[in-house]
Amino acid sequence: MSIRNARSAWLHSKTKVQKGIARILEAIYEQDFLNCSYGFRPNRSCHQALDKVDKTIMWDRINYVIEADIKRFFDNVPHDWMMRCLQARIKDPSLLLLIRRFLKAGYVDAGEFVLTTKGTPQGGNLSPVLSNIFLHYVLDLWFEKKIKPQARGACHLVCYADDYICMVQHADDARHIEQAMRERFAKFDLELHPDKTRVIAFSKRAVSRVKGDKYSARTFDFLGFTHYWGKSRRGNLTLCRKTSAKRFRKACKEMAVWLRQVRCTAKLKEWWPTLQAKLRGHYQYYGISGNSRAVERYHYVTKRLVFKWLNRRSQKASFNWSGFEMYLTHYTLPMPRIVHRLYLTSSVS
Repeated sequence: MSIRNARSAWLHSKTKVQKGIARILEAIYEQDFLNCSYGFRPNRSCHQALDKVDKTIMWDRINYVIEADIKRFFDNVPHDWMMRCLQARIKDPSLLLLIRRFLKAGYVDAGEFVLTTKGTPQGGNLSPVLSNIFLHYVLDLWFEKKIKPQARGACHLVCYADDYICMVQHADDARHIEQAMRERFAKFDLELHPDKTRVIAFSKRAVSRVKGDKYSARTFDFLGFTHYWGKSRRGNLTLCRKTSAKRFRKACKEMAVWLRQVRCTAKLKEWWPTLQAKLRGHYQYYGISGNSRAVERYHYVTKRLVFKWLNRRSQKASFNWSGFEMYLTHYTLPMPRIVHRLYLTSSVS
């Protein structure tokens, strides 16, 4: 057996073992995880988390949002604390030893082996469930048992893995929770990003608040969407979402890089189905109520990029724009559409 084949077989067996452990951990912990957690769990999705945020802000007495970001969470999870979290429910020493070995397995970077002393397995099947277990003890349970009982008014947490926000009624509760979260994560050798963690006033009353208020930011980002106050067709204030500027630029850049690479390495009929799949995938995630303008813009930008790179395959341009539009009637691109209609759904408890 060649070295390449041996390495491939080893990676395959490693992946199968990780999947098996992940299924075992999921069976043990799924009954323990709280309703505020939506990341990498069966029958739960990021769009359900967005729906919960929408219903909570619109129908509960929410005036402040704590937008938080754990600095390089997946790279910095401390192994000792991770194992202590696992030992709370798992008593089998063999399983615990196997998980510890995966945590410390390391990785190869530029041909050199790098030993890992913290963080979850890079790109592994274990990483999502281990992260959920760690945050269940460090954040979810702590928030439910200690923070919520101390709050004077409404207080809610919505998590998707390490991406989470807290929604509260009173300003003093918001300030207290933000500081308590910083101290809580510091205890576990983690840090909230100093520039990406903030308290903002986010209520219908805050829309007209003076600019001098230090909490007067009008938007917050969660799961790739910028949330802001807009007006419904009837003229009422309502919570709206659009693709965040950072995510939109990244998606456009990735599409441009891919088209530049693929246009001369494969025939058009070979990569066109992949292009269609990329567009459908974008609509599947970002096609959410109120975001039609952003997905339509992404569709238009993609069309312009395809037109640009098809015309650069040779010194002579292949199309003018009208000819390209005619071409697209035969070789179609998926049209932008709204997939997730939050205004018609009920929130997940």
